[in-house]
Amino acid sequence: MSTPDILGVEISDHVTRAVVVDSEGRVGGRAEGAYSEPDGVMQTALAALRAAGVNRPRLIGVAAIEPQARGVPPTLKALSATWDGTTHPAVIGWGAAYALGEFWCGAARHSRNVLAFAVGDRASAGLILDGRLWTGAHELAGSAAWLALNPVEREDYRKLGCLDAEVGAIGIVRRLVWRIKAGDRSGVLEMAGGDMSAITLDHVLNGARSGDGVAISVIRDTVRYLGMAISNLAATVDPEIIVLGGTVHAAGDLLLEPIRNECARRMSPLMYRNVRIELAALGADAPAIGAAHRALTEQS
Repeated sequence: MSTPDILGVEISDHVTRAVVVDSEGRVGGRAEGAYSEPDGVMQTALAALRAAGVNRPRLIGVAAIEPQARGVPPTLKALSATWDGTTHPAVIGWGAAYALGEFWCGAARHSRNVLAFAVGDRASAGLILDGRLWTGAHELAGSAAWLALNPVEREDYRKLGCLDAEVGAIGIVRRLVWRIKAGDRSGVLEMAGGDMSAITLDHVLNGARSGDGVAISVIRDTVRYLGMAISNLAATVDPEIIVLGGTVHAAGDLLLEPIRNECARRMSPLMYRNVRIELAALGADAPAIGAAHRALTEQS
Protein backbone atom coordinates (compact mmCIF):
# COMPACT_ATOMS: atom_id res chain seq x y z
CA MET A 1 0.00 0.00 0.00
CA SER A 2 1.38 3.41 -0.97
CA THR A 3 1.55 6.27 1.51
CA PRO A 4 -1.75 8.12 2.08
CA ASP A 5 -0.63 11.70 1.43
CA ILE A 6 -3.32 13.19 -0.83
CA LEU A 7 -5.78 15.43 1.02
CA GLY A 8 -9.33 15.64 -0.30
CA VAL A 9 -11.72 18.18 1.23
CA GLU A 10 -15.46 18.58 0.71
CA ILE A 11 -17.07 21.94 1.51
CA SER A 12 -20.86 21.97 1.69
CA ASP A 13 -23.25 24.50 3.18
CA HIS A 14 -22.96 23.25 6.75
CA VAL A 15 -20.38 20.44 6.87
CA THR A 16 -16.74 19.95 5.95
CA ARG A 17 -15.38 16.45 5.34
CA ALA A 18 -11.75 15.59 4.72
CA VAL A 19 -10.00 12.36 3.76
CA VAL A 20 -6.36 11.46 3.26
CA VAL A 21 -5.91 8.83 0.55
CA ASP A 22 -3.09 7.08 -1.26
CA SER A 23 -2.60 7.00 -5.03
CA GLU A 24 -5.16 4.17 -5.32
CA GLY A 25 -7.87 6.03 -3.42
CA ARG A 26 -7.56 4.04 -0.20
CA VAL A 27 -8.47 6.13 2.84
CA GLY A 28 -5.83 6.43 5.56
CA GLY A 29 -7.60 9.06 7.66
CA ARG A 30 -10.84 11.01 7.71
CA ALA A 31 -12.50 13.78 9.71
CA GLU A 32 -15.72 15.76 9.71
CA GLY A 33 -16.60 19.12 11.20
CA ALA A 34 -18.87 22.13 10.95
CA TYR A 35 -18.25 24.40 8.01
CA SER A 36 -16.81 27.84 8.71
CA GLU A 37 -14.55 29.65 6.33
CA PRO A 38 -11.64 29.07 6.44
CA ASP A 39 -10.91 28.08 10.04
CA GLY A 40 -13.37 25.19 10.27
CA VAL A 41 -12.10 23.74 7.00
CA MET A 42 -8.49 23.91 8.20
CA GLN A 43 -9.33 22.23 11.50
CA THR A 44 -11.08 19.36 9.71
CA ALA A 45 -8.24 18.96 7.20
CA LEU A 46 -5.64 18.87 9.97
CA ALA A 47 -7.68 16.33 11.92
CA ALA A 48 -7.79 14.03 8.86
CA LEU A 49 -4.03 14.36 8.42
CA ARG A 50 -3.43 13.53 12.08
CA ALA A 51 -5.67 10.47 11.74
CA ALA A 52 -3.55 9.34 8.78
CA GLY A 53 -0.28 10.06 10.59
CA VAL A 54 0.74 12.59 7.93
CA ASN A 55 2.40 15.95 8.66
CA ARG A 56 1.70 17.60 5.32
CA PRO A 57 -0.12 16.55 2.17
CA ARG A 58 1.63 16.02 -1.13
CA LEU A 59 -1.47 17.16 -3.03
CA ILE A 60 -4.74 18.86 -2.08
CA GLY A 61 -8.12 18.71 -3.81
CA VAL A 62 -11.24 20.63 -2.79
CA ALA A 63 -14.85 19.88 -3.78
CA ALA A 64 -17.34 22.72 -3.32
CA ILE A 65 -21.02 23.12 -4.13
CA GLU A 66 -20.16 26.43 -5.79
CA PRO A 67 -16.40 26.63 -6.55
CA GLN A 68 -16.74 30.34 -7.34
CA ALA A 69 -18.64 31.19 -4.14
CA ARG A 70 -17.28 34.01 -1.99
CA GLY A 71 -15.92 31.82 0.79
CA VAL A 72 -14.02 29.34 -1.38
CA PRO A 73 -10.97 31.43 -2.49
CA PRO A 74 -9.98 32.38 1.09
CA THR A 75 -10.27 28.72 2.08
CA LEU A 76 -8.03 27.65 -0.79
CA LYS A 77 -5.51 30.34 0.16
CA ALA A 78 -5.51 29.17 3.78
CA LEU A 79 -4.99 25.54 2.78
CA SER A 80 -2.07 26.49 0.57
CA ALA A 81 -0.50 28.91 3.08
CA THR A 82 -0.51 26.31 5.85
CA TRP A 83 2.20 24.43 3.97
CA ASP A 84 4.32 27.40 2.85
CA GLY A 85 2.17 28.10 -0.19
CA THR A 86 3.88 25.32 -2.14
CA THR A 87 0.83 23.05 -2.47
CA HIS A 88 -1.95 24.69 -4.50
CA PRO A 89 -5.36 23.02 -4.16
CA ALA A 90 -7.18 21.68 -7.20
CA VAL A 91 -10.84 22.71 -7.15
CA ILE A 92 -13.85 20.80 -8.46
CA GLY A 93 -17.65 21.06 -8.23
CA TRP A 94 -19.47 18.82 -5.75
CA GLY A 95 -21.35 16.72 -8.31
CA ALA A 96 -18.27 16.26 -10.49
CA ALA A 97 -16.31 15.17 -7.41
CA TYR A 98 -18.99 12.61 -6.59
CA ALA A 99 -18.67 11.18 -10.10
CA LEU A 100 -14.87 11.11 -9.98
CA GLY A 101 -14.74 9.41 -6.60
CA GLU A 102 -17.16 6.65 -7.58
CA PHE A 103 -15.44 6.25 -10.97
CA TRP A 104 -12.01 5.99 -9.36
CA CYS A 105 -12.67 3.46 -6.62
CA GLY A 106 -16.42 3.18 -6.00
CA ALA A 107 -19.55 1.79 -7.57
CA ALA A 108 -18.59 2.95 -11.10
CA ARG A 109 -14.94 1.87 -11.14
CA HIS A 110 -15.43 -0.56 -14.02
CA SER A 111 -17.55 1.81 -16.14
CA ARG A 112 -16.62 4.45 -18.71
CA ASN A 113 -19.91 6.38 -18.94
CA VAL A 114 -21.19 7.44 -15.55
CA LEU A 115 -23.92 9.72 -14.24
CA ALA A 116 -23.55 10.56 -10.55
CA PHE A 117 -26.53 12.28 -8.98
CA ALA A 118 -26.42 13.51 -5.40
CA VAL A 119 -28.72 15.52 -3.17
CA GLY A 120 -27.78 17.19 0.09
CA ASP A 121 -28.72 20.71 0.97
CA ARG A 122 -28.61 21.06 -2.81
CA ALA A 123 -28.80 18.83 -5.88
CA SER A 124 -25.86 18.27 -8.20
CA ALA A 125 -24.70 15.83 -10.85
CA GLY A 126 -21.40 14.74 -12.34
CA LEU A 127 -20.63 13.14 -15.68
CA ILE A 128 -17.90 10.77 -16.80
CA LEU A 129 -18.08 10.36 -20.57
CA ASP A 130 -15.87 7.81 -22.32
CA GLY A 131 -13.71 7.58 -19.22
CA ARG A 132 -13.16 11.32 -18.77
CA LEU A 133 -14.78 13.89 -16.51
CA TRP A 134 -17.06 16.23 -18.48
CA THR A 135 -17.41 19.69 -16.97
CA GLY A 136 -18.64 21.70 -19.95
CA ALA A 137 -17.56 25.01 -21.46
CA HIS A 138 -17.78 26.95 -18.17
CA GLU A 139 -17.30 24.17 -15.58
CA LEU A 140 -21.08 24.14 -15.07
CA ALA A 141 -22.05 20.76 -16.52
CA GLY A 142 -24.05 18.81 -13.97
CA SER A 143 -25.85 21.85 -12.51
CA ALA A 144 -28.83 19.65 -11.75
CA ALA A 145 -30.30 22.15 -9.30
CA TRP A 146 -31.46 24.20 -12.29
CA LEU A 147 -33.33 21.44 -14.09
CA ALA A 148 -36.74 22.93 -14.91
CA LEU A 149 -39.32 20.30 -13.96
CA ASN A 150 -42.37 22.42 -13.20
CA PRO A 151 -43.93 25.00 -15.57
CA VAL A 152 -45.06 27.10 -12.60
CA GLU A 153 -42.85 30.13 -11.91
CA ARG A 154 -41.87 30.67 -8.29
CA GLU A 155 -39.42 32.93 -6.52
CA ASP A 156 -37.52 30.05 -4.94
CA TYR A 157 -37.14 28.44 -8.38
CA ARG A 158 -35.48 31.62 -9.66
CA LYS A 159 -33.25 31.81 -6.59
CA LEU A 160 -32.24 28.17 -6.13
CA GLY A 161 -33.31 26.31 -9.25
CA CYS A 162 -36.46 24.23 -9.57
CA LEU A 163 -34.95 20.90 -8.54
CA ASP A 164 -33.11 22.34 -5.52
CA ALA A 165 -36.29 24.01 -4.33
CA GLU A 166 -38.14 20.69 -4.43
CA VAL A 167 -35.65 17.99 -3.38
CA GLY A 168 -33.01 19.82 -1.36
CA ALA A 169 -33.36 19.38 2.39
CA ILE A 170 -35.03 22.77 2.79
CA GLY A 171 -37.51 22.04 0.00
CA ILE A 172 -38.57 18.68 1.42
CA VAL A 173 -39.13 20.18 4.86
CA ARG A 174 -40.99 23.14 3.34
CA ARG A 175 -43.46 20.88 1.54
CA LEU A 176 -44.23 18.99 4.74
CA VAL A 177 -44.70 22.23 6.69
CA TRP A 178 -47.09 23.49 4.01
CA ARG A 179 -49.15 20.33 4.42
CA ILE A 180 -49.35 20.81 8.20
CA LYS A 181 -50.32 24.47 7.78
CA ALA A 182 -53.04 23.37 5.36
CA GLY A 183 -54.56 21.23 8.09
CA ASP A 184 -52.99 17.79 7.62
CA ARG A 185 -52.05 16.00 10.84
CA SER A 186 -48.54 14.59 10.99
CA GLY A 187 -46.57 12.91 13.75
CA VAL A 188 -43.48 14.65 12.37
CA LEU A 189 -44.55 17.78 14.22
CA GLU A 190 -44.48 15.88 17.51
CA MET A 191 -40.99 14.57 16.66
CA ALA A 192 -39.89 18.21 16.39
CA GLY A 193 -41.38 19.08 19.80
CA GLY A 194 -44.41 20.78 18.30
CA ASP A 195 -42.29 23.48 16.66
CA MET A 196 -42.66 23.64 12.87
CA SER A 197 -39.48 25.70 12.58
CA ALA A 198 -37.54 22.85 14.22
CA ILE A 199 -38.56 20.20 11.66
CA THR A 200 -35.56 18.75 9.81
CA LEU A 201 -35.08 16.38 6.89
CA ASP A 202 -34.30 13.58 9.34
CA HIS A 203 -37.67 14.14 10.99
CA VAL A 204 -39.40 13.77 7.62
CA LEU A 205 -37.46 10.64 6.71
CA ASN A 206 -38.07 9.05 10.10
CA GLY A 207 -41.73 9.96 9.85
CA ALA A 208 -41.97 8.14 6.53
CA ARG A 209 -40.19 5.11 8.01
CA SER A 210 -42.67 5.02 10.88
CA GLY A 211 -45.68 5.14 8.55
CA ASP A 212 -46.68 8.80 8.89
CA GLY A 213 -49.02 9.44 5.96
CA VAL A 214 -48.05 13.06 5.33
CA ALA A 215 -44.32 12.27 5.42
CA ILE A 216 -44.84 9.32 3.07
CA SER A 217 -46.71 11.60 0.65
CA VAL A 218 -43.94 14.21 0.75
CA ILE A 219 -41.29 11.54 0.10
CA ARG A 220 -43.38 10.14 -2.75
CA ASP A 221 -43.49 13.59 -4.38
CA THR A 222 -39.74 13.95 -3.83
CA VAL A 223 -39.14 10.64 -5.61
CA ARG A 224 -41.16 11.87 -8.60
CA TYR A 225 -38.94 14.93 -8.94
CA LEU A 226 -35.81 12.81 -8.51
CA GLY A 227 -37.00 10.29 -11.09
CA MET A 228 -37.74 13.04 -13.61
CA ALA A 229 -34.36 14.69 -13.07
CA ILE A 230 -32.37 11.47 -13.29
CA SER A 231 -34.28 10.30 -16.36
CA ASN A 232 -33.78 13.61 -18.16
CA LEU A 233 -30.03 13.58 -17.50
CA ALA A 234 -29.76 9.93 -18.51
CA ALA A 235 -31.60 10.57 -21.77
CA THR A 236 -28.95 13.15 -22.63
CA VAL A 237 -25.78 11.15 -21.91
CA ASP A 238 -26.82 7.44 -22.06
CA PRO A 239 -24.79 6.22 -19.05
CA GLU A 240 -23.81 2.66 -18.15
CA ILE A 241 -24.43 3.35 -14.47
CA ILE A 242 -26.27 5.97 -12.44
CA VAL A 243 -24.77 6.40 -8.97
CA LEU A 244 -26.96 7.99 -6.32
CA GLY A 245 -25.43 9.79 -3.36
CA GLY A 246 -26.05 12.28 -0.59
CA THR A 247 -29.51 12.07 0.94
CA VAL A 248 -30.45 9.32 -1.50
CA HIS A 249 -27.56 7.20 -0.23
CA ALA A 250 -28.29 7.94 3.43
CA ALA A 251 -32.00 7.12 2.97
CA GLY A 252 -31.52 4.32 0.47
CA ASP A 253 -33.97 2.14 2.38
CA LEU A 254 -36.71 4.65 1.55
CA LEU A 255 -35.61 6.00 -1.81
CA LEU A 256 -33.65 3.55 -3.95
CA GLU A 257 -36.38 1.18 -5.13
CA PRO A 258 -38.99 3.96 -5.58
CA ILE A 259 -36.46 5.94 -7.67
CA ARG A 260 -35.74 2.88 -9.79
CA ASN A 261 -39.48 2.39 -10.30
CA GLU A 262 -39.96 6.05 -11.21
CA CYS A 263 -37.09 5.86 -13.71
CA ALA A 264 -38.60 2.72 -15.22
CA ARG A 265 -41.75 4.74 -15.96
CA ARG A 266 -39.90 7.72 -17.41
CA MET A 267 -36.88 6.32 -19.29
CA SER A 268 -37.06 4.64 -22.65
CA PRO A 269 -37.47 0.88 -22.07
CA LEU A 270 -34.24 0.15 -23.92
CA MET A 271 -32.24 2.57 -21.77
CA TYR A 272 -33.75 1.33 -18.53
CA ARG A 273 -32.97 -2.30 -19.38
CA ASN A 274 -29.32 -1.45 -19.99
CA VAL A 275 -28.49 0.96 -17.18
CA ARG A 276 -27.66 0.17 -13.57
CA ILE A 277 -28.99 2.45 -10.83
CA GLU A 278 -26.94 1.99 -7.66
CA LEU A 279 -26.16 3.70 -4.38
CA ALA A 280 -22.73 5.30 -4.02
CA ALA A 281 -20.25 2.75 -2.71
CA LEU A 282 -18.11 5.41 -1.03
CA GLY A 283 -20.97 7.03 0.84
CA ALA A 284 -20.25 10.41 2.37
CA ASP A 285 -16.53 10.12 1.48
CA ALA A 286 -17.21 10.23 -2.27
CA PRO A 287 -16.85 14.00 -2.92
CA ALA A 288 -13.65 14.32 -0.87
CA ILE A 289 -12.14 11.25 -2.56
CA GLY A 290 -13.13 12.68 -5.94
CA ALA A 291 -11.43 15.96 -5.05
CA ALA A 292 -8.28 14.03 -4.16
CA HIS A 293 -8.44 12.29 -7.54
CA ARG A 294 -8.74 15.66 -9.26
CA ALA A 295 -5.55 16.79 -7.54
CA LEU A 296 -3.77 13.61 -8.58
CA THR A 297 -4.79 13.90 -12.24
CA GLU A 298 -3.96 17.62 -12.44
CA GLN A 299 -0.43 16.78 -11.28
CA SER A 300 0.11 14.19 -14.03
